[in-house]
Amino acid sequence: MEKVYKNEEEFLKDYNPKDFDQLSMTADILLISVSSEETSNYRKNSKKMMSILLVKRDDFPFKDKWCLPGGFLDPNKETLEECAKRVLKKETNISNVYLEQLYTFDSLNRDPRTRVVSTSYIALVDKNRLTEMINPNASWFDIILIEEKDNIVDISLTNGVEQLNLSIKKTLREKTTDRYSFTSRKNVLAFDHDLVVLAGIERLKNKVNYTDIVFNMMPEYFTLGELQQVYEVILNKKLLDPAFRRIIKDKVVKTDKMKTGEGHRPSVLFKYRKKND
Repeated sequence: MEKVYKNEEEFLKDYNPKDFDQLSMTADILLISVSSEETSNYRKNSKKMMSILLVKRDDFPFKDKWCLPGGFLDPNKETLEECAKRVLKKETNISNVYLEQLYTFDSLNRDPRTRVVSTSYIALVDKNRLTEMINPNASWFDIILIEEKDNIVDISLTNGVEQLNLSIKKTLREKTTDRYSFTSRKNVLAFDHDLVVLAGIERLKNKVNYTDIVFNMMPEYFTLGELQQVYEVILNKKLLDPAFRRIIKDKVVKTDKMKTGEGHRPSVLFKYRKKND
């Protein structure tokens, strides 16, 4: 017969944590940048590229595979967000960037060591503005292709030396909310990080339409043309100038600064209009 307790204090005297199944938790971070590619031709317009930061694993499991920065939660010392910030700093030497929780990945076999549930985060930065040197085993990969056909999404990544080709199947889960589940067809990255990459890109693509999230990847001053390129890279489509101007008209403020010295006609610089401006 199950014991009936009079109060919480009495219950806690009998409580034994070993009576409950144990699992491990990790935080994995998808760090995204939309920045100008490097060019030695000052007359050439810099092309914007979406990039993600990957880390090469130096131990088993998945030794020598690329993965997202991540690590195990210390349940007695930190929250999940604190864990995400700590492992991002430890594995990449990057800190003080925009961070938001993305999704929890809890597939039964996602980690061959034990049952591990991962809470993923999306982090945004303009990598051209970073002052820290990233760790030697970390590398920025440019996204050179995002193509969707028949609910199969192909994503190609390159760091100039290696090319990684991800392929993920989307399955509609709920029509009313347009929610999808993802299944990796190749498992190119360690664990289930192929799925985190797609989930993060889709989250960013959706939020750019109704929030100011894009400005976490912009320098303090920018031209409208540069801002439009960032929107177009994220949305993966060309925007008509009038439509784009309507999107950002209340989000930016014109400054008295000009962009010069790149072989083009000087352009007016704008900055983000903060909510209290």
